[in-house]
Amino acid sequence: MFKKILIANRGEIACRVIKTARRMGIATVAVYSDADRNALHVAMADEAIHIGPAPANQSYIVIDRVMEAIRQSGAEAVHPGYGFLSENPKFAAALEEAGVAFIGPPVRAIEAMGDKITSKKIAQDAGVSTVPGYMGLIGDADEAVRISTEIGYPVMIKASAGGGGKGMRIAWDDAQAREGFQSSRNEAASSFGDDRIFIEKFVTQPRHIEIQVLADTHGNAVYLHERECSIQRRNQKVVEEAPSPLLDPETRAAMGDQAVALAKAVGYASAGTVEFIVDGDRNFYFLEMNTRLQVEHPVTELITGVDLVEQMIRVAAGETLPFAQGDLKIGGWAIENRLYAEDPYRNFLPSIGRLTRYRPPAEVAAGPLSDAGKWHEAGIPEGEAAVRNDTGVYEGGEISMYYDPMIAKLCTWGPTREAALARMRVALDAFEVEGIGHNLPFLSAVMDHPRFVAGDMTTAFIAEEYPDGFEGVSLDDAALRRIAAAAAAMNRVAEIRRARISGTLDNHERRVGEHWNVALQGTDYDLSVAADREGATVRFADGLSHRVTGAWTPGETLARMQVDGADLVLKVGKISGGFRLRSRGADLKVHVRSPRQAELARLMPEKAPPDTSKMLLCPMPGLVVKLHVGEGDEVQEGQALATVEAMKMENILRAERRSTVTRMHAAEGDSLAVDDVIMEFE
Repeated sequence: MFKKILIANRGEIACRVIKTARRMGIATVAVYSDADRNALHVAMADEAIHIGPAPANQSYIVIDRVMEAIRQSGAEAVHPGYGFLSENPKFAAALEEAGVAFIGPPVRAIEAMGDKITSKKIAQDAGVSTVPGYMGLIGDADEAVRISTEIGYPVMIKASAGGGGKGMRIAWDDAQAREGFQSSRNEAASSFGDDRIFIEKFVTQPRHIEIQVLADTHGNAVYLHERECSIQRRNQKVVEEAPSPLLDPETRAAMGDQAVALAKAVGYASAGTVEFIVDGDRNFYFLEMNTRLQVEHPVTELITGVDLVEQMIRVAAGETLPFAQGDLKIGGWAIENRLYAEDPYRNFLPSIGRLTRYRPPAEVAAGPLSDAGKWHEAGIPEGEAAVRNDTGVYEGGEISMYYDPMIAKLCTWGPTREAALARMRVALDAFEVEGIGHNLPFLSAVMDHPRFVAGDMTTAFIAEEYPDGFEGVSLDDAALRRIAAAAAAMNRVAEIRRARISGTLDNHERRVGEHWNVALQGTDYDLSVAADREGATVRFADGLSHRVTGAWTPGETLARMQVDGADLVLKVGKISGGFRLRSRGADLKVHVRSPRQAELARLMPEKAPPDTSKMLLCPMPGLVVKLHVGEGDEVQEGQALATVEAMKMENILRAERRSTVTRMHAAEGDSLAVDDVIMEFE
C-alpha cells in the first residue's frame, strides 16, 4: 500500500480524500494556489506545496507545476479528485512516465471515455443505445447552426472535455445555437484548456440517472446501483439521491449490466460513472462516461457502505475488489443537497466574500467517513437517519471568485426515502451560513415541493417550477401559526432577560405581559402566552392554541423548538421589535408587539425602495468580459448588454425593455462588486 499520496485538487473533494487516506494510515500532500493559502484542505493535509497564482489555468491545471510538487513531496500516487486534471490523459501519462501511480483509470480508458465523442462511438459499437447527435467536432458558429438544424431543435451544445455543467448550452433556435456555441467554447477553454464542441439532440422531459461502476486491474467490475440527478440548474446538478424513485429492479439491472459491459470494453479500472437519460417509460440512452469520482458519490456510499475513495486507492495499488456484484445490496435511501455560494434571490448568481458564520449540522453516523463507521455497522435503529456533510470551507474563510461556487454537500440517509427527506429538512434548517449569498432557502423549498416529494421530476424541474427565478417561500397559515407561537414564546424569554438586566422588580416575571401581537409575512395574530416550567401554551384570538417547548436563550442564532411535539428549527437574528426567523426556505421579519404597539405600527407608512429601473446593475462580483453596447445605442428587449464572468461561468446580462443607453459606468476588464452600475438608460 502507498505511504504517501498527493491530492491534485482543492476544496471539499481534497478534504474528503484526505479523510479516507488518514483512516488508511496514508500520509497526504495538498497543493494550493495563492487564493487557497489558508484553505481547509491545506490545513488538513500532512504537508502542502504552493503551485501558482489563483487562476486555475496558472496553477491547478498546469501539469508541470503539479508534477514538480509530486517530485518535491516524494508522493507515490496522486488522486485527482474531480474537475481540473482528473480526466486529462496527458496528466495520467505524465504520472505513468514518472513512475507515480494514478488513482484513476488507465490512460487509454481516459482517452476513450473521457472524450464524449469517442465514448459515444464506443458505446454504439458495444450495443448501448445513444442519443442522436453529430459525432464530429464543430469548427465554428455557422457550422453549429447548420448541424443543429439538421438534427432538429432543441439541441445540446457540449464541450467534448466538459463536466460539471461547464461548457454546456441548450439551443432552441439558430440564434441560440450561434450564441451558445461561442459561450460553450469560451467556458470549455477556460475550465478545461480544451475548446472542442459537439452537438446532440436534447431529449425533452428527461431524467438524469447514472450508474456507479468500480473495476480493478484483474478483470473484475461491478456496478453500485444508480443515482438520480434530475434536479439541475443550468445543467449543473443541485440535488441527487440514491436509489432513483423511478427505476424498477429490471431496469436497474439492465442499466447496470450495460455500464459494466462498457467499462470492460475499454479495460477500465477504478471508479467511474456511466450517465444515462431516462424517459418516463424507463427507456434509457447513454450520455457519457465520467472517468473519475463524481461529486455526488456520497449517496452511493451511504446506501452501499462502500468507501469509493478507499477502493480507488486499493485498485491503484493493485488490489482485487473485495466484493462481487451479488454482495452489493441497496440499504435504505440517501439524498444529497449541494450548498452553493450563489444568491437564489438574484437568479443564482455567484456570491463571494467571507464566511462570517459557518455552522453545519452535526454529522450523525454519516456513512463510511464518520467515526461511527458504516451505517450498517453503526447500529442505527429502524426509523432513524444519518447526516453527512462534505465541505472544504470553515468559518472566517473566504469564498473566492476563481473556483466552482460549491462549498459543501449535505447528505442524509434513512431506511426509506421519506425518512431521509425528513432528516434533510431538519438538517437544512440547522445549517447556518452568513456573509455570502447561498442557496439553502432554495434547497429547503425543493425538499418541500410536491413534485419532488412524489419523485415526479425531470431535468427541467427548476425551469418549470421556478420560471421567474426563486423569490422565497410563502408559508401557509398553519406553518405561520407554528412560527408565530414559537416567536411569542421566545419573545417572552427575551422579555424576562431584559427584566432581569434592568432589575426593576424582585419578582420580574409577573411584569412580563401575556397578550401580544405577532406580525409576519403580511399577517398578524393576536395571542396570549401562558408559561410554566416546561414551556408555554400560546392561544390565538380565534381559540386555536399550540404548545411550545425548547431551550432557546437570547443571543443564540439557532432555536431548536418543539411545537405540539413536532420539531421546528429556526435560524434566529435580531431586528428592532422582534426577530428575523428563517425556516423551510422562508425568510421572515417577525415583529412581536404589545397590543398598543401593534395598533400604532399599523399607522406607519412603508418606505419605498430606491428606483434602479433605469440602470443595469452588476448582479454579482465579477469581471466585465464584454460590453455589447455603448453610449447612444438603442437596445431592444432581450438584447445582450454585457457579459460578466464569475466562478468560471459567463453570465450575459440582457435588456428588460426597449431603451437607449445614456451613460456607461464600466469598461471591459473592470472588476465589479454586487450592484455596481454598469450603464444607465433614458
